[in-house]
Amino acid sequence: MPGKAFPVLYVTSVRRSVEFYALLGYETRYQFPLEGDPHYVGLDRGDSSLGIADSNWPEAQLGITVGTAPRFELFVYVDDVEAEVETFRAAGYTILQEPATMPWGERQAYLADPEGNPVALATPI
Repeated sequence: MPGKAFPVLYVTSVRRSVEFYALLGYETRYQFPLEGDPHYVGLDRGDSSLGIADSNWPEAQLGITVGTAPRFELFVYVDDVEAEVETFRAAGYTILQEPATMPWGERQAYLADPEGNPVALATPI
């Protein structure tokens, strides 16, 4: 599959982050190790992919330390921003910005993932 690229998110709890991204429709395609607590999980959502890795990985393998949040922003298109926000609110996640109509023609809201990184949800109007 040449040409494919995807981000790897360094997190303190792989399982908790996988649960968060599963609410957005990401599905597990790979886990290492195969049994027990994962150190890495590969996720897919349509043509989109994410890697979720334990935050100790870059220090152990590369000698670098992961900084503090936010470390990235993820922008995700969804069918219904309001419904998605309510799903995350009911699951106990932090809503950073309630749904609003943006001047560029989208309904948009922001959530915090379990690491405190902003995740934008958007629906074209």
